Amino acid sequence: MSRLSNAAAAGLLTVALAALAVPLGVNLASALVPLAPTAPPAPAPLPAAQQLPGTITGLRDITALPQAAPMPDPATLSRQMEKLLVADGGGNFTALVQDAATGQVLYSRNAAAPRIPASNLKLLTALAALRGLGADTKLSTRTLLGSAPGTVVLAGGGDVLLGAGDSDPEATVGRAGLATLAAQTAAALRAGGTPGPVQLILDDTLFTGPHLHPEWAAGDIEAGEIAPIYPLALYGARTAPGAAGPRPADAAAAAADAFAAALRNQGVEVAGPVQRGADGGQTLAEVQSASIGEQVAYLLQESDNYVAEAMGRLTAMAAHQEASFDGAAAAITSGLTALGLKMDGLVLGDSCGLAVNDRVSAEQLTQAIRIMASDPRPDLRAALAGLPVAAVSGTLGTRYQDPTTAAGAGLVRAKTGTLNAVLSLTGYVVDADNRLLVFSFLGNDLAGGSTAAKPSLDQAAATLAACGCRG
Repeated sequence: MSRLSNAAAAGLLTVALAALAVPLGVNLASALVPLAPTAPPAPAPLPAAQQLPGTITGLRDITALPQAAPMPDPATLSRQMEKLLVADGGGNFTALVQDAATGQVLYSRNAAAPRIPASNLKLLTALAALRGLGADTKLSTRTLLGSAPGTVVLAGGGDVLLGAGDSDPEATVGRAGLATLAAQTAAALRAGGTPGPVQLILDDTLFTGPHLHPEWAAGDIEAGEIAPIYPLALYGARTAPGAAGPRPADAAAAAADAFAAALRNQGVEVAGPVQRGADGGQTLAEVQSASIGEQVAYLLQESDNYVAEAMGRLTAMAAHQEASFDGAAAAITSGLTALGLKMDGLVLGDSCGLAVNDRVSAEQLTQAIRIMASDPRPDLRAALAGLPVAAVSGTLGTRYQDPTTAAGAGLVRAKTGTLNAVLSLTGYVVDADNRLLVFSFLGNDLAGGSTAAKPSLDQAAATLAACGCRG
């Protein structure tokens, strides 16, 4: 892997980290008090980058980490990693740990070997989306006058995080609300002398190709891990914000039905069932989504497969590709290539990591994190805000809460990935010597299951956080 330029390395040392709240015992002193006439000496203070504030306050720039901070000794660190990355019952781990500023490899185990990444694939989708779309871009859901008298078209613009109620300017899910769109549409209809009744037409033609990937497991669909992909949906194609369980089989139709109900609440008679078609002329009203940067952070934090798939198709459209599975894969690949990511062995079946033919290496994933942290374009750094924080947020919120992993609580920021026999963890951490380390651990063919392997990965990342590993 090539080294970053001096300027890029300097950018790495001012990487944006989150101010975190960790109501846990992190780096606890021994619970046993020695019997002695004098108190023991006070422990050395933690480095500034490892101090834990009392609340989550979002991203902020920290003081530049000292370039002269001690580098972990590769031999010492490797011995520790080898003890931890063991798949009980069978399986294998690939791994890479690097110093973020210099790119020096501190530990490597088959790091270039392609492996099933599970949801770590979302890091590549996020990076390509931010490059292709821009972090500040927003998506519009619109209503238009139909070509036939008395018809109104609801046109999906790629926002799958719509809310059924009023638009919420502080939310990512529900930033654009169908009740707000209905109120504006009703006002426009009355102003134009068309109070109703109206026939509602759903235009969900923005995305093309199959709605379901042929390699998605039926069990994942039944469990609500994913659903057929459409260019508009409520709450990420869920029945309510954060709802678990099966998702609507037709998220676009569910959104259209909710919009029809909202129009009726505004006194507009909607005649008959919603029809489908590509139609529309003059815009009546529109509502805008949360920004692409905010949506990318959400999909990483929550590991939302549906939002990741929508983001892949939007990336394809920005690259003038077909907004389909194939188009998304092509656009993500070309975007990552333009950013200098190594392509050897990379296979993208989908954008979320559920397809069994996905293949990514630990080297590629670690490189993606370094690009996010070091690229001069601030758009790419928006993905760092979405990395879950150990014991604090997202898919790491309930992990790192026992003595064997507590050293990483509040410090490890990483994307998780979980399938039945696959486990992955990729992210970054500032170690006890103030070195910024990036890492990727991929476990495949885990005979004991992914749940049984989580302690190994979490302990490995916690070891990096506590590392003074100088030999």
